[in-house]
Amino acid sequence: MSIDVHQHLWTGSFVAALRARTAPPRLDGWTLLLDGEPPYEVNPADHEHRDTAGLELALVSMSSPLGVEFLPPEEAWPLIDAYHEGALGLGEPFGVWAATCHSEPDPERLAKDLDRGLAGLQIPATAVPDDRLLDVLTERDLPLFVHPGPATVPPPPGTPPWWPALVPYVQQMHAAWHHFHAVVRPRHPRLRVCFALLAGLAPLHSERLIARGGTGRGLVDPGFYVETSSYGPRAIDAIVRELGVDVVVNGSDAPYATAPDPGLGTAAHHAIRSTNPRRLLGLPPP
Repeated sequence: MSIDVHQHLWTGSFVAALRARTAPPRLDGWTLLLDGEPPYEVNPADHEHRDTAGLELALVSMSSPLGVEFLPPEEAWPLIDAYHEGALGLGEPFGVWAATCHSEPDPERLAKDLDRGLAGLQIPATAVPDDRLLDVLTERDLPLFVHPGPATVPPPPGTPPWWPALVPYVQQMHAAWHHFHAVVRPRHPRLRVCFALLAGLAPLHSERLIARGGTGRGLVDPGFYVETSSYGPRAIDAIVRELGVDVVVNGSDAPYATAPDPGLGTAAHHAIRSTNPRRLLGLPPP
């Protein structure tokens, strides 16, 4: 049995809340309208049935590229509450990453949400982490999941539809990885953090970091994890060579992708899909 730390599943309550809006982010039928991205036709089947065979736990999160967390509180909280209510009702094997409002952070409200049994907090990579929110996580020994945020700048004319996922999302994760190392870690030494999509492959730039005056070559922070969504054996192998296998965890980004096979052998497969995610989430050994 394995753990998938990165899935998305929109329940009826969240879909209804998006359809009730008159400005992005909103759903017009099943057409998703966002600032900075072309209209996206959502496949309803992606959010109705999910194959969870072989999964001990599948953590779902609100899609941060929607931009919900940056809305004014009076607009953000109805969507966040609808997401929480629907996701908490999914039942096993699903678990839930919390979402919260970043336009006016509310640590007390986050604490109440987490105490409902949520696995930790997801934030957009474009958010400036609020120390008060991170303190709430540390007090509960719960992790943070850093996910790409909104692609707010419209892509150049003529770019293909995959542009947001390959350019701004990757750039955001790259920036978040370095910001957390340089700024956040000194203030929150016990916080466990997981970066989506292998942190945009930022760890592979350590040689350039050293050449430009950075430090830390050869030092791996055991509390900073990276998950594998949308990458395959070549990228995962390169990350393992740089960081070691102990901080790599399994993520699929379902329904938009499937969990990759690391291709590194039985021991690494077990570490990435079971042992490491359990350590990230603070779960006991099976």
